[in-house]
Amino acid sequence: MNKQPLLILAVCFIVGVLLQDKLSLDKNYIYLVIGICLLVFIATFFKSYFLHKAKPYLLGIMFFGIGIILHFFNSFSPQSLSVPRNEFIIFKISKKLNSTEKNKKYEAVINVDKKTVNAVLYVPKDHQELDFNHYYKTKAFITSPKPAKYDFQFDYAKYLKRKSIDYQCYSNGDILSAGRKDVSFIEKFSQKRLELLQNIDKSEISQKTKDFLKGIILADRTEIDSQTIQDFNRSGLVHFLAISGTHIVVIFGLFYFLLMKFFPLKFRKYAIILSLIFIWLFALLIGLGNSVVRSCVMLSVYFVYVLLQRKPDVLHSLALSAFIILIFDTQQIFDVGFQLSFLAVLGIFWLNQPILKYFPKQNNWFKKLIFNTISISVSAQLATLPLVLYYFHQFSLISIVANFFIVPFSEIIIVFSFVMTGLIAFSLDFTLINTVYDYIIQILLKVIHWFADFDSVFFENIPMNLAEVFSLFLIVYLMRFAILKYNFKNLARLMMAVLTFFILRIGFNFYENQKTEILVHDFSKNKVLSIKEGNKVCFWIKENSDKQKITQFIINPYCSSRRLDNVEMKVAPKSARQVVYDGKIYEIN
Repeated sequence: MNKQPLLILAVCFIVGVLLQDKLSLDKNYIYLVIGICLLVFIATFFKSYFLHKAKPYLLGIMFFGIGIILHFFNSFSPQSLSVPRNEFIIFKISKKLNSTEKNKKYEAVINVDKKTVNAVLYVPKDHQELDFNHYYKTKAFITSPKPAKYDFQFDYAKYLKRKSIDYQCYSNGDILSAGRKDVSFIEKFSQKRLELLQNIDKSEISQKTKDFLKGIILADRTEIDSQTIQDFNRSGLVHFLAISGTHIVVIFGLFYFLLMKFFPLKFRKYAIILSLIFIWLFALLIGLGNSVVRSCVMLSVYFVYVLLQRKPDVLHSLALSAFIILIFDTQQIFDVGFQLSFLAVLGIFWLNQPILKYFPKQNNWFKKLIFNTISISVSAQLATLPLVLYYFHQFSLISIVANFFIVPFSEIIIVFSFVMTGLIAFSLDFTLINTVYDYIIQILLKVIHWFADFDSVFFENIPMNLAEVFSLFLIVYLMRFAILKYNFKNLARLMMAVLTFFILRIGFNFYENQKTEILVHDFSKNKVLSIKEGNKVCFWIKENSDKQKITQFIINPYCSSRRLDNVEMKVAPKSARQVVYDGKIYEIN
């Protein structure tokens, strides 16, 4: 603990959060944990040889207990409503979400039965945009999201519960509005962002470019078409579209550069402080999204070290950032973006310099740009690969090449997009600049689409469980030593870890292939029957069903969970009530 105390304490804290989430200890146990933590805290003030030696372990136990305690108090206890039901509701919106084919979606605070609850609100797509300056009243169908029926399905109900949302409301009447006089400071920023998004929609650039601009600068991907999202996912460039650490660092760097043009060098620290204030105001403007807050916190912690004339330590900054975020909301640890962003930073810290040593000498800015881009990209992708496979079950080898070509130009694109947003915000319309920006983004989107079309190197339905994830992390951990010092000992340890991974994988594949399973899946208004025997599965769907969505939401998740590569799909007539398979009758009505 002498070298990285904050990191170790952060790990203890996170383990406590995970344990509480798994066991859900009641308040009696929580009181006991609070008592133990207080005793440990008091014990640290006593001068004793035994306590001095045991202090690192006692602190680990205390932070482990603090994780349990805070997660207990951060757990969501919803207001109880009788659902489903049709009811008049009064509400205000708190966030705009991705639209569906038929509806616009919002996070909203609704008032019904003299109770105030959080809900996801669905509004017909042809209705005008809702804003933060009004209260609204409408008749809506209120329901609770259904928990996942099977283990391979995404549990939307649990996802919403982690965000303190327990209900869904579907507006089915006219929406009346009334002006608000209690708009908060943060809501005023959200309203300004909404107005800026509407101004972008009115600008003289193509629709795809508008959607890209709103996503890359204002963190609004709600209207981006599915094909563009798929292109970014399949090419491994989705991090470029989402607001991430790169965006915040570039915007901070841009503002710092401009300030240093006006400030003398001796006022450098004031330029840093003003730049940090600016990125936090920017974070407020774009809605304080999870990834934005993470990036701002990590950058702020890093530059606090600089201002205090302390040598910045990446791991200390990382651990302190995690503490700050999780103390306010322990549910953040279950956010995929949180996990991937912190793992990416860890991966760059762990592997970037060792990988960079294998490149030629970087004696000019161009070589530094290219080689650092490759090494950072490879390091981050290696560190995040286990979780990417676990959550998304897909990977494209083309992503390494795509990042090599696209990432070096990302700073230019982000700066240009930021300038475009500023011009639109101040109603400055320059036709030439609009045309140039539109042209560049259209080329960028076409290049990304070209990368995404390499189906031969795109792999999906990759099975992965937690045991395999941890064995992959062990491989990534040992990789550093083999890269730094290529000898028999380090290579042998790495090969043993790789062999362990394949043994686990073969074992899990064999175990799953021994099972027979018959399931009836609910999808929209239809049912899908699946019969699995060994490593084969057959799906029956109705002839009027949406095959693409069934494949996306049922067949692919099931196959990756059950480790299947032999899949058959049969179409039953719309009027069919039963199917016969292997001499047995199954209901599909």
